Order: sequence, then C-alpha cells, then structure tokens
Amino acid sequence: MNRIDALFARLKAENRRALMPFLTAGDPDLATTAVLIQELVRRGADLLEIGIPYSDPVADGPVIAASYHRALTQGVRVGHIFQTLRTLRAEGDEAVRETPLISMVSYSIVNRMGVERYLNDAATAGLDGLIVPDLPVEESARLQEKATQRDLKLIQLITPTTPRARAVEIARLTTGFIYYVSVAGITGERKALPEDLKENVAWLRTQTDLPICIGFGIGSPEQVHELASVADGLIVGSALVRRLADAANRPRADVVKEVGDFIGSLSEALGGPAN
Repeated sequence: MNRIDALFARLKAENRRALMPFLTAGDPDLATTAVLIQELVRRGADLLEIGIPYSDPVADGPVIAASYHRALTQGVRVGHIFQTLRTLRAEGDEAVRETPLISMVSYSIVNRMGVERYLNDAATAGLDGLIVPDLPVEESARLQEKATQRDLKLIQLITPTTPRARAVEIARLTTGFIYYVSVAGITGERKALPEDLKENVAWLRTQTDLPICIGFGIGSPEQVHELASVADGLIVGSALVRRLADAANRPRADVVKEVGDFIGSLSEALGGPAN
C-alpha cells in the first residue's frame, strides 16, 4: 500500500489529523534538509512536502520564492534532491523510512526531464506522490496514469474560487488526498483565515471520500487546532521556511532545534507527541 494511503487509514482509525510541514529542498543546503526531515519526523510530522526549487514560483509568496532562489543559487538540482531522499530512505530509521514524502514541483521541470524519467526517479528516490500546481486538471490524465503505474499519488488543488462543479471533477481525478487552498492568492502566513473556510471544506467532504488537507496561511498552533475539526491534515509552509531565511549564517544545530520546536508545538496542538 502506498505510504500516503496507509498513513491516512491509520490516522482515521486513531481519530487523528496529519501534520504536513513543507521544506524547500536545498535551503540552506541539502545536508541540512536531510537533517531537518529526520528532526521533523521525530517532532511529530506525519508526512512531508518537499519543494523542488524553481526559478518562476507558481503560487508561492515571497518567503518560499526567496527560499527557492537561495537553493538554486547553491546549485541544487532535481537529481541532487532525489539522491538525498534516496539515501535517507536507505539509511534513516524506521520512522523516516515509513513517512510519506511528496514533491511540490512545477510541470515545467517534469516536462523538461520527461514524464517517464521524472516519475521513475521520484519513485526510486522514495517519493510517494507529487503536487503539480501549474498543471490544469484537464491536462493531467497522462501524468496521473503514469504516476499510478508507479504507485505515486497525484494530489490536486482546490481553491476557494474553484466553481463547485469543477471542484467535484478535480476531486474525482485526485489520488492520495485533496490539497485545499485556504485562501485566494499566494502562500504566506495569515493572522486570520477566511470565515467560510470551514463551511467550504465541510461541503467538499460531502463530495469525496478522499482525505482533505488544508494549506496556505497556516502558521500557528491555534490555527491548526481550530482547523483540526474539519480537516484530515494541515500543511504548514511559509511559517517554517521563514525560520530558515538566515540559516546559512547560523550553526546547523540551532536552526534544526528552532524548526523542530516549532513543528513540535504544532504537533502538540493536534494532540501529537511532545518531544
């Protein structure tokens, strides 16, 4: 069974919600990314979204866009990222080996590498799924078919402005889980989330049996606790990546501890382990 399916089946049985941190691969360097993945799993991350750096971010706000720039400036490329993940899967402890990993990747990268090669490399690197935010659902059938052949999930996004008929169609063509974008616009922390967010997610739940994970704008224990009543998982990106903005100038141990403490606080808010 794909690790994503296995995770959500287990969490459903335990009546728990998934915590999904986002990391930009290679920010500040791939060695730190590998250490952070291990630390976040230890501190309560249930699955991890790995951002593949891209020069023209699709829906990313300034915090994540800057992290992509930092990684690219360091010379990080897709092959380097996959090798880092491949090594983690082979040498990490059981928790790291069993934690689902998902790539957030522009279709420009997939297309440049070639669909077959990207998916083959992703599968052998130990990835369990991919999110391709700039691939319209109408053009996703081939990628989904090829991904399914390799037991990779193609996770699609639904936004507050997605017409409901289209949202139903996107849900039908999604595998793994639905990524529900909490706000219209780009990524970034928000002090307050839309008042109709819970209502929108509750409606979507009547249209699909897939887990629904909420992302964009979530960055505090209070927010993850509040949304746990309607979501199957919470995705946290900019609030984490912001803590890495000056990581290259600080001792790695200090950076890892700070980010680990942050994720630990979110996990506790979801009823997860306090380490």
